[in-house]
Amino acid sequence: MNSVTCCFAQSHPIRLPNSILERKVKAFGVKRACVSPTAATAAQPRKAAASKQSTKVDRDGSSATATITVSALVGEPIGPKKVLVPIGFGSEEMEAVIIVDVLRRAGAEVTLASVEPQLEVEASAGTKLVADLSISSCAKASFDLIALPGGMPGSARLRDCETLKKMTSKQAEEKKLYGAICAAPAVTLQPWGLLKRKQVTGHPAFMDKLSTFWAVKSNLQVTGELTTSRGPGTAFLFAISLVEQMYGEGIAKEIGNSLLMHVTGDTSRAVEFNQVDWSLDHPPKVLVPIADGSEETEIVTVIDVLRRAKVEVTVASVEKSVKVSASQGTKIVADSLIVDISESTYDLIILPVRPLTLSRIKRFIGLFF
Repeated sequence: MNSVTCCFAQSHPIRLPNSILERKVKAFGVKRACVSPTAATAAQPRKAAASKQSTKVDRDGSSATATITVSALVGEPIGPKKVLVPIGFGSEEMEAVIIVDVLRRAGAEVTLASVEPQLEVEASAGTKLVADLSISSCAKASFDLIALPGGMPGSARLRDCETLKKMTSKQAEEKKLYGAICAAPAVTLQPWGLLKRKQVTGHPAFMDKLSTFWAVKSNLQVTGELTTSRGPGTAFLFAISLVEQMYGEGIAKEIGNSLLMHVTGDTSRAVEFNQVDWSLDHPPKVLVPIADGSEETEIVTVIDVLRRAKVEVTVASVEKSVKVSASQGTKIVADSLIVDISESTYDLIILPVRPLTLSRIKRFIGLFF
């Protein structure tokens, strides 16, 4: 039987190198800013982040770039922005994981919270995610952003969570950031009354549930404190926009570049060296091995897209446990241990590989050839 192995290689470090804040301070002539390790990736106030000043600090200290807060220069620590991402049974895994991944890269303290009785949640395409906390544990906490992934019936599960409704309503009342993507604007936020007099977008299948006057068919819509987007394919755009609103344009651009979001048009997208007819007379069987430290967005995107195409995907852990902690801390539960399926055959093996996980995964790949 012919089989194919695909490998994803990461060309950029997971965390942004050094402190972007410190680099900006040095660039503008300040000898030393008292910036703690936590503040190295901390957010600037939203108004400052929105400014595009690029003025050097004058000798008398009267002006500085808007991306450097006064507190950073006088020694007051800047805490990380706190973000809540709730999930429920049937939430869209690509959207949830991409939001968490991108915001953590920016330095945000992201809490993935389950609205279900248990922390382990099966997402819309069957990926099993493990939340950090239950939503009830977050009820009294304060967040700088609440971002709702879509998916069905996940959006309805979020809608029916009274604790989440109260938290998000309070967020809106206090003029703090909140956002939703895919089905969540129409299914979750609208019944809560949080879309009034706001332009909003969402998944095309749910646009008819939105107020016609305020609904817009854009991939991303920012109206005041509310940010909405359309679906899995716009999840990176949605997440980067949230980063920009909290951290500023510079950090958002740097993270976008590290994620290779802006590949030039003349870059070759696909080159096939072994042109073989891979057509099959049976549903394709695909193996996706994962390890601690694997890139969660690559894992979840591959699984989600293939399962939408009715491919039989097996996610196998090369660790001693089926529960794997990915590179940005997302916990994913594999379908099985790889040693337990070594006698199985697959039409395609896809490796979401990072340098740190390559050696562990390589030990097991020989079992299938």
